[in-house]
Amino acid sequence: MLLWYNANSRGCNYAVTSMSSEAGNSSSSTDREYTVISPSPIAFNNEILSLSTMLNDGDDENPLESNDGRDDEGDGSPTSQMEDSEVRMDLTDDLLHMVFSFLDHINLCRAAMVCKQWRAGSSHEDFWRCLNFENRSISEAQFEDMCRRYPNATEVNIFGAPAIHSLVMTGMSSLRNLETLTLGKGTLGDAFFQALADCYVLKRLIVNDATLGNGIQEIPIYHDRLRHLQITKCRVLRISVRCPQLETLSLKRSSMAHAVLNCPLLQDLDIGSCHKLTDAAIRSAATSCPLLESLDMSNCSCVSDDTLREIALTCSNLHILDASYCPNISLESVRLPMLTVLKLHSCEGITSASMIAISHSYMLEVLELDNCSLLTSVSLDLPRLQNIRLVHCRKFVDLNLRSTKLSSMTVSNCPALHRIDVTSNSLQKLVLQKQASLTTLALQCQYLQEVDLADCESLTNSICNVFSDGGGCPTLKSLVLDNCECLTAVGFCSTSLVSLSLVGCRAITSLDLTCPYLEQVHLDGCDHLERAYFCPVGLRSLNLGICPKLSALHIEAPSMVQLELKGCGVLSEASINCPKLTSLDASFCSQLKDDCLSATAASCPLIESLILMSCPSVGYEGLSSLCLLPHLTLLDLSYTFLMNLQPVFESCLQLKVLKLQACKYLTDSSLEALYKEGALPALCELDLSYGTLCQSAIEELLAYCTHLTHVSLNGCLNMHDLNWGFGSGSVAELPSIYNNTSSLSTHDHDELIEQPNRLLQNLNCVGCQNIKKVLIPPMARCFHLSSLNLSLSANLKEVDVVCSNLCFLNLSNCSSLEILKLECPKLTSLFLQSCNITAEAVEAALTQCNMLETLDIRFCPKIIECKHEKVPGSVPQFEAHLQQPVNENENENRI
Repeated sequence: MLLWYNANSRGCNYAVTSMSSEAGNSSSSTDREYTVISPSPIAFNNEILSLSTMLNDGDDENPLESNDGRDDEGDGSPTSQMEDSEVRMDLTDDLLHMVFSFLDHINLCRAAMVCKQWRAGSSHEDFWRCLNFENRSISEAQFEDMCRRYPNATEVNIFGAPAIHSLVMTGMSSLRNLETLTLGKGTLGDAFFQALADCYVLKRLIVNDATLGNGIQEIPIYHDRLRHLQITKCRVLRISVRCPQLETLSLKRSSMAHAVLNCPLLQDLDIGSCHKLTDAAIRSAATSCPLLESLDMSNCSCVSDDTLREIALTCSNLHILDASYCPNISLESVRLPMLTVLKLHSCEGITSASMIAISHSYMLEVLELDNCSLLTSVSLDLPRLQNIRLVHCRKFVDLNLRSTKLSSMTVSNCPALHRIDVTSNSLQKLVLQKQASLTTLALQCQYLQEVDLADCESLTNSICNVFSDGGGCPTLKSLVLDNCECLTAVGFCSTSLVSLSLVGCRAITSLDLTCPYLEQVHLDGCDHLERAYFCPVGLRSLNLGICPKLSALHIEAPSMVQLELKGCGVLSEASINCPKLTSLDASFCSQLKDDCLSATAASCPLIESLILMSCPSVGYEGLSSLCLLPHLTLLDLSYTFLMNLQPVFESCLQLKVLKLQACKYLTDSSLEALYKEGALPALCELDLSYGTLCQSAIEELLAYCTHLTHVSLNGCLNMHDLNWGFGSGSVAELPSIYNNTSSLSTHDHDELIEQPNRLLQNLNCVGCQNIKKVLIPPMARCFHLSSLNLSLSANLKEVDVVCSNLCFLNLSNCSSLEILKLECPKLTSLFLQSCNITAEAVEAALTQCNMLETLDIRFCPKIIECKHEKVPGSVPQFEAHLQQPVNENENENRI
């Protein structure tokens, strides 16, 4: 079944979809599921008026369904037939009743304007048991008509409606089954309270923000069956309540000066913020309710201890008491044994002596003592206590708490607190942040899992015993000790600890962790740490590079895969036993010697990445131990004093990346094994930047190591030319790349064909001051070269490159560049910043670079001089750029 209602004039749609494929009858309609799509709300008052008008019309036709006097008949047009097929559905009344049960009053009013059946179905009294006109501008006539139409309504809400007194009088006289009445924002006369008793079945009365009576006489509220009464924020002088069945009463924020209660069954009384009630009036009201279980007297500044004693004697079943902001109470000689919830916020009279009275409330579960400025200590043994709050207690010093069921404890901003002793079998989380004076902490909490002691600046090393095995927290998992500046020697032995944070503990010099399940440790800011022992731990990664003074390290971590010691310049003693370790960064560990490296290689056989940059103490013996690392693929020996790389060539057969930056003691023959003996066959990336290799060694390396994909020769001062050909790599005797290849001999052609393709993709020669010429001809077979960086080569004059795959070429700051020849059809980025090349040379070089996207010619003086001249060429982008004006302040041209 699919029901669709579309009222274009109202801008609303209804869709009800049955999940059953059968039509069914009313008895089976409950077995189906429905989805209702309701429209956006519109003005409610007009809908109520329309519904009232239609109901008054009796059997008259709905104006919206009228069609020139014909009811339920179309005019024969296609539009009429379509609308008829959409609106007229063969629905049983029971099924329609179920559909309408999903709609609110606004949508029921809209549905009533569809047809007679829908009008009858939407007006069923089941949907109008609650007449809600909150904050609606409904007239007395409309309200009277609604009450007449639905005499069995049980709930009325006219809060915020105009003339509430007239409306409520109409409602009480018409609705004999009224059970709940809500009204407010107006004036209620004496007649309302006199007529109240005639509403025999009324159970709940809510009056909010109203003026009761004429303001000079007592308001009586007498009713035999009323159970819930709420008179809040009302203006009244005196009030008298006589309701023998009343269970809850709220007079919160009302202005009465006296209240007389005769409610023997009352259980919940709220007189909070009734500032005009005297101490005697509060005593009289509360003691007249012997079955009282909950009492809210917060912000009643007149309440005294005498009143509390009277209440304690009379109301033996009192469970909940809120006496917050009552400055005159101290609980002296007050005994409330059945109390479960006690709130004493900002009670200036509460002191340590008050704890004697609280200790007699052995049923207490919740205790809140926020802002008790004179409270200095709390010592309680309450077996049922579950929640305690101590916030902003300026003079609070000592907390001693025993409770087997304590599950939540909030203590913050107590600047004088220096001792906490807690015993609990239920506490799972403890937050004690910014307790600057806290020095002693004793815990016996079997199920405590999280502790946050951040910024507790006075905590000492003894805190470690509390959270170690046998210290009272056997299930602790997370511990935060950030910025605890008095900690110097930290040691934990815990079989449960998973996370430890010591961020900002700058005074720590020694760290000893025996925590086999520890997975996270944070040591940022521990820059004075000298000795660290992790034996054993469950860490997977560890960064000690932030501890520059670390000199001794011992790690036993079966699960660790990454270890960073970068910057531990004084580390001389290191024992690393991590069988799953794959990455070790020991950069700038200048004191790390061969014996440490050999021991590490023996105990960590799965290392794949080893960085020993600026480790000058590593020598031949240490490199020989690399044979114990069969999975090593990355090795960084930059800035070392190595002279012989033979151990690397013999041991690291799977090596893919080798970095030898600034290894100035390597000789020309140090790399011969690479291009003469075929060492390191898997090597892909080689970095020889800032080295002292001669021109011939570099040429032979580039000529024969065709398997390299990334080569860096930055800052190589002995490199004069980059000429690629075949044979030895020199192209001195080779013909120009632009010569006709027919001039080559048959032998030369055969050798060209037999040359293997180079796999080189990226070549960096940045800052090679002595290089003058770069020649990469097609016989160099650099079919994979995509990036070439020659920037900062000040003496470079000629660049001649033929490369089908080159995308990026950087010649910035090559101030001597004069000749540029390019056959690079895929070139997209060319950087010529600060080059002394002419515009004609640039344009000629770009004739075969049709995919160029970025051309940087900033600060090129010869190009700037001709910026207004017409320069012919075949690159329209470049030509257009030369013709456009240039900002002299920026002195910049860019495409």
